[in-house]
Parts: sequence; structure tokens; C-alpha cells
Amino acid sequence: MREPREGGPPALGPGLIWGIEFTPEGNRAVEDCNSAHDGRLRWLHLNLADHGTRQWVETSPELPAAAREVLLSQDRHQRALVDPITVACVLHDFERDFDSEDTGRIGALHMALTGNLIVSARHHPVGSADIVHRRLSGSEMAMTPPRALDMMVSAMLENFGRVIARLSGEVQAAEDALVEDRPVPGSHRLLDVRRRLAQLHRMLDGMKSVFRRLEIDDDLPADMLPTVEKLSQRVQGVGGDIISVLNQLRSVRDEINDQSNQRVNQNLYLLSVMTALMLPATLVTGIFGMNTGDLPLVGHHGTVGATVLAAGSALATFLFLRGRGFFR
Repeated sequence: MREPREGGPPALGPGLIWGIEFTPEGNRAVEDCNSAHDGRLRWLHLNLADHGTRQWVETSPELPAAAREVLLSQDRHQRALVDPITVACVLHDFERDFDSEDTGRIGALHMALTGNLIVSARHHPVGSADIVHRRLSGSEMAMTPPRALDMMVSAMLENFGRVIARLSGEVQAAEDALVEDRPVPGSHRLLDVRRRLAQLHRMLDGMKSVFRRLEIDDDLPADMLPTVEKLSQRVQGVGGDIISVLNQLRSVRDEINDQSNQRVNQNLYLLSVMTALMLPATLVTGIFGMNTGDLPLVGHHGTVGATVLAAGSALATFLFLRGRGFFR
């Protein structure tokens, strides 16, 4: 039976989206959560929006209390819970739609790892589960819980990496436009890029805190510690990539603001010069516009004389300003 795509029509069982059992002969599809298995590692990916899923989690004898608590938790923040036989956590990933791999909405993936059972669950489709399912449907295997955790978190980081690469490309394109004196993206688009980067940074900060707490937890199974340490370093590395793009974006925005301020200053400078040049001519026309006696140039050719006087005063002002270095 072909495995359904993450978020597609559910397979048989209470809210079962896909299930895989790992055998020496290869991966085998699981179509029923309650089917018997002989101690081999099994991975079930469940839909928490299905009422049957919650009932199955609450009554399954294979799930310890810590696993049930995390899987059924309504908490949206990232956290981890460890006991001697279970590692359970809530991690953030981007939700996806059937027509969009990146919706920008943050979804919570609940995950519990026991000795021979891995359960992941979500309320809305997330990109990482789709990536893991495609890999497990091929030749890749997750024969141990640490390997399963590695696969899921690696898929999340791959998902984040694609978003970061796209946002970084937009920032670099804006930077190239500045260097080549081409039109740059509007401030609203750059603000959207900054918001997405800040969103990713918060998600990775929460994930980094989860793995840091797991590293220092005395109850963490010994075979899980190397994987947790490796994932913690990888999360920090991706977080560093985001900081780098944020710094680059900040430099681009500063340059755009500097150029905008320079244009405003140039316009103000031009307006000030024009005002200074026109001020003497305005004074002349103001004098000749007064209704008083003994005005000069009231005879023939008076208008021509007043015009020459106004133009001459503007020229004298221009020469004075140029001599003082006002024209660059």
C-alpha cells in the first residue's frame, strides 16, 4: 500500500497519517496503530486533530506517562520532558498547505521516543514530517530512537535552511541593486524579510534551549546524548546564519536610509539656494509694488529698468554665494 503524503488522506487506524516499522529486511508500512509487533522499532505519525488519536494515546500501554503528557499537551511553546525510558519534546516547524510549502505559520510537532516506539504528532501539516516520510519511504532507515530524532530535527533545519536561503537571496539582491545604482525593493518588503528572520530566530532560540536542557538532564539515556549534543551544535550554526543575514539586512537598510537622507538634504540645499537667489528680486518687486510717492523709474521704460535691477540683484547674490563656496 502506498504511504499517504503528510496531511493527505489518513491510513487505517486512529488518526494515523503514516506508520513505518524498521526490520532487517527494510522498512515496512504500518496500517494499524494497534497491530502487534515483535519489539522492532516502529514510527507512527499521528493527527492530533482526530479524536481517535487522543483516545489511543491515552490508552496505549506502550506509551509511558511522560510521553502521553507531551503528546497530548496543549502547550504551544517548545519544551522537553525526560524520564529514564522516554524522551519527549515539542518543537516548532512551519505549517504547510497543499499548494504552499512555506505558509509562514508556526506549528508545533509533538514527539515521544521510547525503546521500541516513536510517536510524532501534529494538529496541522508541517514540512519536516513530509521530508522524513519521503526519506523513510525510500532506502533511509531509523533503526534507533536517536537516529529518528536526528532525522526529524535535521528535516526541520533543512526546512529552515530553505527559508533562510531565500531571504538571504532577497537581501543580497537588494545589496547588489544599491551597488549598481538600480531600484531597490520597497521598505515594506525589507520589513517583511526582517520579520521572517526574527521569527526564525525565535524558533531556533527555543529549539536551542530545548537541547541545552536535554544535554544537562541526568535522566537522558546515554545513547541519546551524542545525538542531542550534535543537534544542539547544528541548531546554533543555523542560528548564526540567521544573525549573519540580519546583520547584512541591517547594513542594507542603513545604506538605503543614508541615500534617502542624502537625497532629502540635496533637495533642501537646492531649495535653500533658490530661495536665496530669489530673495533680492522679491525685495525689488516688493519696493516697486508699494503705493507711495517718489518711486524711481516711474517714467518710460521703468518696467525694463526694474526687471534689470531684480535680475542684477539675483546675479550679485549668486556671485556672492559662489565666492563663499556655497555651490559644490
